[in-house]
Amino acid sequence: MTLDSKNKPLQLNLPDLDLSALDRFAAGLLPLLQTGDFIALAGELGSGKTAFARALISRMLPPDSNEEIPSPSFAILQTYKTLRMPVYHFDFYRLSGVDEAVELGLDEALNNGLVLAEWPDRLKNELPADRLEVHFREANDLDLRHLRIVAMGTFSPRLQRYIDIDRFLFDAGWNKAWRQFARGDASTRTYTKLSKTNTSALLMDAPRQPDGPPIRDKRSYSSFAHLAEDVRPFVAIANALKAEGYSTPEIFASDLHKGLLLLEDFGDQQFGDLLKDAHAMSPLYEAATCLLADLSLKIPASSLPLPDGSQYKLPTYDLEAYCIELELLLDWFWPATKNAEVSVQLRTQYMELWQKALMPVLEQSNNWVLRDVHSPNLMWLEKRTGNSQVGLIDFQDAQRGHAAYDLVSLLQDARVDVPVELEQVCLDLYVSLVKEQNCDFDDAAFLTSYAVLGAQRNTKILGIFIRLAKRDHKPAYLVHVPRVAAYLTRNLAHPALTDLKSWYDQHVPVEERADPLKGTN
Repeated sequence: MTLDSKNKPLQLNLPDLDLSALDRFAAGLLPLLQTGDFIALAGELGSGKTAFARALISRMLPPDSNEEIPSPSFAILQTYKTLRMPVYHFDFYRLSGVDEAVELGLDEALNNGLVLAEWPDRLKNELPADRLEVHFREANDLDLRHLRIVAMGTFSPRLQRYIDIDRFLFDAGWNKAWRQFARGDASTRTYTKLSKTNTSALLMDAPRQPDGPPIRDKRSYSSFAHLAEDVRPFVAIANALKAEGYSTPEIFASDLHKGLLLLEDFGDQQFGDLLKDAHAMSPLYEAATCLLADLSLKIPASSLPLPDGSQYKLPTYDLEAYCIELELLLDWFWPATKNAEVSVQLRTQYMELWQKALMPVLEQSNNWVLRDVHSPNLMWLEKRTGNSQVGLIDFQDAQRGHAAYDLVSLLQDARVDVPVELEQVCLDLYVSLVKEQNCDFDDAAFLTSYAVLGAQRNTKILGIFIRLAKRDHKPAYLVHVPRVAAYLTRNLAHPALTDLKSWYDQHVPVEERADPLKGTN
C-alpha cells in the first residue's frame, strides 16, 4: 500500500519473523516514536504481543538496566522510566470499556509518554485516531510470527520512513544488523548504531526539512542562517575535509533524496565523555586547537562536488546569518526574561551596534568555519596520529567565514566549563602555530575577532537554549545557560565591545543572563 498526502492508513506485512527479526523491527521503530504515541498490540494469547513490547521497552532502558519487563496481564498496567520517555504498558483484556481505561490513567499516559496497549479492541471505537496497530498471528512454525502493521493518521508517514530505511539498509547489506538507537542532538536528526560480526556503522536519518516554520518573508530560520536542510552538505563537506587529511566519517552508502546516510562509526570516545577525567581536558583541547590552527591555513572551495555529479555551493557566513542568530536573544531570551516583547527602538539600537562590531570580522571571512566544534561533536581516535586523531562528526552547517569562530566554539564550550587558564593556553598555542606558517598573521586583530565572535556565538546560544526549552520542549539545555552567560560577560569585556557591553548591561544585565526564567511563568 502506498502513502498519500492525506495520511491514509498505510499497511506493512512482515511474515515469518523469529525473535531476532521481531527485535529488529522494534529497534527500527524506536527512532520514529514520540511522546503521545499509541501502539495497539492485537492478537491471541501467546501470539507475541508481550515479546514485542519487551523488545521495545528494553531498548529504551539504560544499557546496564536489570529491570524486569513482565506481562501486564495481572497488574493491568506496568510503567517504565526510560531514556526516551515514560512508557505505559497496558493490558485491557479485563476491561469492559474506555471509561475503565481512563480511570487507569490512559489520558495522562498519552500526555506524558508512549502507550503500548494489548487487547486494544476493548476500547472499541474510542481508539486514538493517530495510532500504530501491530496485529500478531502465529505461523505454521510455532517459533515464527506473522505481523500486519497498520499505521493510522500521523503514524502513516513514520511507517513509510521505516520502510524507506529498511530498504536502504537492505541495499547496503545492513538490514539484519543489530540496531541500537544512539544519542542524538538538538536537531531533528536521529542516529542508529548498527552492529554485525566484527564491524559497526551509524545510520543517520535526516529527512529534508527546514529548522522551524517561516519567520520572515516566507523564509525559515535555517534559510537566513544558511543551515543544512538535507544531507547533501554533510556529504560534500565530509569528502572535502577528508581530502585535506582530517578525520570525517567514511560514507558507506547514501540516499541524498531521502536523507539517509550509512556512516563509519568512530566509537564511543567522545570528548564530552572523556572530559569526566579532569586530566584529559588539556590534551584533548590542545589537540583540537592544533587541528583548527591547521584548518585555518586551508582555503575552502566555493563549490564542493557530490557523488551524483552535482555541486554543493558552500555558503558564506555573512551579515544576514550573524544577525538572524543575534535576533534569537530578542525573539526568545528577551520575552522569557521580561514577559514582554522588545521595543522597535531597542531592537534597532541592538542591531546597529552589532553590525558595527561585525564589520571587521566580515572583511576576514575566507576560512573554513565548521560551526559547531565543541565537545559533543569531537571524537578521540587514539589509533590515529596527528590531526587525524580528532574525529569530526557534525559539520553539515559549515560555511566560509572567520577562523576565530570555531576556536571560540571549542574554547568556550557551551556544555563544559573550560577554565580561563586553559583557554589562554590554547589561544597562545593557536597563535604560535598559525604565525609559524603565516608571517602576515595579525594576532591582535584575530583576538579582537575572537572576542566579537565569542559574544555573538554565546548570545545566539542563549537564544537557542530558550527556544529549545519553550518551542521544542527540551528544557535540559537550560542547565547550560549560566555557563554561556559567563562566557558572554567575559567577551563583552573586550575594549572593541564597549558600546555593546553598555547596551547588554542596561537591558540584559548579568543576573538576567544567568537565570532568564527566574520569576516568570
